Amino acid sequence: MTSEPEKYADRIYRSGSALVAGVVLLGLVGWLAGDALLRGDGRTPVTAASTLLFVAPLVIAFTLRPAVFASDERLRVRNPFRTITAPWSAVETIHAGYSTELVAGGVKYQLWAIPVSLRARSKANRRRENAEAGRAPRTFLGLGGPIGGAADVDAARPAPGDMAVAELRELAERHGRDEAARGASSSRGENGDAGENGDAGENGADEGNGRGEVVVRWSYEILAPLALGGVALLVLWLTS
Repeated sequence: MTSEPEKYADRIYRSGSALVAGVVLLGLVGWLAGDALLRGDGRTPVTAASTLLFVAPLVIAFTLRPAVFASDERLRVRNPFRTITAPWSAVETIHAGYSTELVAGGVKYQLWAIPVSLRARSKANRRRENAEAGRAPRTFLGLGGPIGGAADVDAARPAPGDMAVAELRELAERHGRDEAARGASSSRGENGDAGENGDAGENGADEGNGRGEVVVRWSYEILAPLALGGVALLVLWLTS
């Protein structure tokens, strides 16, 4: 009797600065819109409600919504207006240049949740160069930085975005090998049972092909209020 492989919680990658900015912006927009709704006269309350309906989804889409979820079976990328779900077998590569990108099923997708900071990358490269040259890292007061093992660990630490990409790339390679091994094992089992269970073998093959497909879904929960607010603002502008 074989035991089921242990499953772990999803790894979640998000931008902390984007979350903070989103909360601050939503608070500011809500305060301004609420004040206009309560104290405004004439068309002001309607305009404020329409503006809130248009701006709030945009703020949520670009700050609070972006996230990357890495599970044992698949990679799920939640971008501002789309959600991309790709099984590990369909993930071809993940790389970071001026932006972080996923290539799956022959299509390139941007990972909004993992921004690339050229400044952080430059600092990481400078730390590594100092360590290789034997120079002690300096702090903003001109004093020496960490020494010994702490300095080695600090010098080897890449930029946060590059670190996340390296982790995702490692997960993709590991899960890709595991799924390839499971697929080969399933193929051998289906071939052995083909004489007795032909229909079951065909269904299993169809399910295997389905698991390798990339699924893209539009985030209508963002697009619907955004479109409604935009139409309302357009009508208000045309009738003003």
